[in-house]
Amino acid sequence: MHPTAPGHSATAVDALSLGAAALGNLFQAVSDEDAAATMEAAWACGIRAFDTAPHYGLGLSERRLGDALRTRPRAQFTLSTKVGRLLRARAGVPGDDLANGFAVPATHERVWDFSTRGVRTSVEESLTRLGLDRVDTVYLHDPDGHEREAFDCAYPELERMRAEGMVGAIGVGMNQTSMPTRFVRDTDIDVVLLAGRYSLLDQSALAALLPLASQRGVSVLVGGVFNSGLLADPQPGATFDYAPAPAHLLDRALALRTLCETFGVPLRAAALQFPLGHPAVAGVLLGARSAAEVTDAAAMINHPIPSEMWRALRAQGPLPPGVPVPAPRQDGVRP
Repeated sequence: MHPTAPGHSATAVDALSLGAAALGNLFQAVSDEDAAATMEAAWACGIRAFDTAPHYGLGLSERRLGDALRTRPRAQFTLSTKVGRLLRARAGVPGDDLANGFAVPATHERVWDFSTRGVRTSVEESLTRLGLDRVDTVYLHDPDGHEREAFDCAYPELERMRAEGMVGAIGVGMNQTSMPTRFVRDTDIDVVLLAGRYSLLDQSALAALLPLASQRGVSVLVGGVFNSGLLADPQPGATFDYAPAPAHLLDRALALRTLCETFGVPLRAAALQFPLGHPAVAGVLLGARSAAEVTDAAAMINHPIPSEMWRALRAQGPLPPGVPVPAPRQDGVRP
């Protein structure tokens, strides 16, 4: 393992973290047994950083993650969750939550709340679901439509909770770069969880967010490295940002795969390792719904990639000429 500390905190972040949205039945149901097997495989592969949120399966992800980690030595793993959506019981007979992307009964509703009280309540309720006494990192979760409250109320409360020792690191998790850049510039956050905006197909974070994060000493954890599937398996019907991929992006992904394969490198390995080339990036976050997916991810992030491949990607156009790439390592990048 090669942990690094996010920003100014002493909380560790690994090169490969496991995102637990799928353990909340994202898009399709995962059995309790398969969820437990996924976590067992992650631990066996050396993964020690885990991310969840109340939003994921109306708390199911947090409960499953807590069940899997409760018997593990607490000093050996790091755990993050998020605030901004409180879960409140619904009256009557529940339907399902598939409209929000999760195959679970809609026993609760999500209530947006970035207030001072809402943030603290959210962390307390997450700790109850997790069955743990602390979390290492707390992110403001998708505050896109709540910017003023996020800055004026939610962030200051997270800062107080960090000072109290209730949480370790604090940050913001979003799939855009503008508001996280403002957080890095105007606050004392430790880490940004950035989904989909720094990948082989989208380097928009290079414009402002990543350079400023480097300057300010704020760590960036990159999620969505497959852009919701296109870079995992480019083919007609593949998705980009959870919608059918446009033809020009599919063509780019196919070209990337062809070039990577000429060097004996799976596209998945290149997609996972690419963000680690930027000095602000502390690690990548990958979701998995099965033990096989976890094992594959661990293999891909350790897959040796020759420097010649990165040079070819820049020289032949799939990557811009000046984009940073990982330093060559014969043993790969270990989680």
